[in-house]
Amino acid sequence: MLVKRIFSAVILVGIIIACIFIEPFFNLAVVLFIAVGLYEFFSMLEKKGINNYKYFGIGMGIIIPLSVMLRFELTKKWEFLFIVAMLLFLIVMQFKRRKSSGVIVDISTTVFGILYVSWFFSFLVKIRNLQGGVGLFIAVLLMTKLGDIGAYLIGSRFGKTPLIPRISPRKSVEGAIAGLFFSICGAIFSKPFLHLSYVHLVFLGLSIGILGQLGDLSESLMKRDCEVKDAGSILPGMGGILDEIDSLLFTAPVFYYYISIVLKQ
Repeated sequence: MLVKRIFSAVILVGIIIACIFIEPFFNLAVVLFIAVGLYEFFSMLEKKGINNYKYFGIGMGIIIPLSVMLRFELTKKWEFLFIVAMLLFLIVMQFKRRKSSGVIVDISTTVFGILYVSWFFSFLVKIRNLQGGVGLFIAVLLMTKLGDIGAYLIGSRFGKTPLIPRISPRKSVEGAIAGLFFSICGAIFSKPFLHLSYVHLVFLGLSIGILGQLGDLSESLMKRDCEVKDAGSILPGMGGILDEIDSLLFTAPVFYYYISIVLKQ
């Protein structure tokens, strides 16, 4: 298992390095991660017996990052217009159903999957499009993924106090604290990109660390509800794509708005 995990980690590090230096590769990786993540999410729901519009959801989910990459905006708040149009289309599709039962659940799970995986992850594209975007992209990755790594390494070795066993039996308080510390370290390492005071960096790292762990716990809650161990198996020893991006789904949007509004970049 350890060998498989290391192998998958090396591949992910290689993808991240390529994303940093090659923008077309970054765009392709975002689209592929969203497509696979959505497939895993909808497949996970199917195992629980929840119907959804899987391929419609994947198709709509791909449109979101592509529109951000192409800087296509119908309005300044185009995302909300897109969401309304998508919802109306899903409702119209229900007129062809032979039975009315399950309509609300099918629509809700499809829309939620698109927002949760595609819209949230697409904020990485928005971050990279900001002034100094490559550095900002590196910063949010450092704070988020170092937190994940710290929580795993310390939690698996020294974790004794369960965090929330009902949701994730393997997560510990010790691992959570270590994850926050590693996220703060990631923020301090990001000083050349963020140009903030150390006090500000500690606050930002702590905030991103908390959000990253909430993202991880949220996906664990969904997996527990669907009675699956991992969202997928595409990464040997690590699970699926959704298992690896779950923390970024919470940190990327908040980091983007923090940089855009608070720091006005």
